[in-house]
Amino acid sequence: MKIDDVRDLLMGRLSELKNPHDILKAPELKALLGQIKDVPSDERAKFGAAVNSLRQELKQQADQLTQQAEQAAIVPLDVTAPFDDSNEQKVAGRPMLLPVEQATLHPLTVETKQLVDVFTRMGFVCEESRQIDDDFHMFSSLNFPPNHPARDGYDTFRTEEGYIPPAHTTAMENRVLSAGRQQLENGGVIAHISYGRVFRNEDADVTHDHTFNQFEGVYVSRDATLGQMLGMLKDFFETYYGQSLRIKTQPGYFPFTEPSLEFQIEKPAALGGGGKGGEWLEMLGCGMLHPNVLKAAGIDPTKYQGFAWGGGLERLVMLKYGIEDLRHFESGKLAFLRKFRG
Repeated sequence: MKIDDVRDLLMGRLSELKNPHDILKAPELKALLGQIKDVPSDERAKFGAAVNSLRQELKQQADQLTQQAEQAAIVPLDVTAPFDDSNEQKVAGRPMLLPVEQATLHPLTVETKQLVDVFTRMGFVCEESRQIDDDFHMFSSLNFPPNHPARDGYDTFRTEEGYIPPAHTTAMENRVLSAGRQQLENGGVIAHISYGRVFRNEDADVTHDHTFNQFEGVYVSRDATLGQMLGMLKDFFETYYGQSLRIKTQPGYFPFTEPSLEFQIEKPAALGGGGKGGEWLEMLGCGMLHPNVLKAAGIDPTKYQGFAWGGGLERLVMLKYGIEDLRHFESGKLAFLRKFRG
């Protein structure tokens, strides 16, 4: 048979085969290969190339048909649906809900709820922070100078349009202060907690990640003091860790507070500490609100004063449960998540 005749015959047979690659075993193709030795020597190379070209063409068609069949067999899955919507898992035409006997809340969700519960009982309004923001709320309203290194692209993510995935929940502070200004003037106070995800251009390791969670608090009144702040933070950590704790501070620097402090607690008993001298853990940064931050929100710093603090949620949880690697929280590993079942 001629090569063109074999091509037409085998191409027509391809769609009938259960396994399209079986076409490469067709006797007609083997017969063409067997004819090569009988072709005159001056035409043998050309004939052999044509047969090989036909074989490659058949293989490509078989590959394509196999891929199409595999794609057609894939059942689309909506990963956001709380049920299995495949035809095999329907009862009376309705999808079955996925079983929840083995389900559990993520540890960060559980601990966020506890944090919110503690501060709510202290009288604070708690609100989830934004996940996209702008330069004013991230930096300018918080007294960051124009040349501050945190504004640099090496530290802070930015979109092509200039928006910023917030690097700290403190980006909510100007909104909170501006919204509470009238409340202050009416004789009340501002007591607010912001919590949520933040994003930084960092290499991931056991203590760092590009995505993590923070909580930030701010309190403003006519007579807010540093002593009030330290007492409130001590109460929070003692409630969260369920034990009495000693605290101490050391000087720090944050553009939005003055004076600025680094807040430390003694190592909790759950980690082998408690009452042993010299075992201190830095938990968060804090301080009295800088007058420029109050002015940016339209609050007169000669009449009102306040304090603010902020820290990482993962750090709280890691100490509470003895978790050794920050990356576990975002890993999706079931072996890690099952430790928090129930």
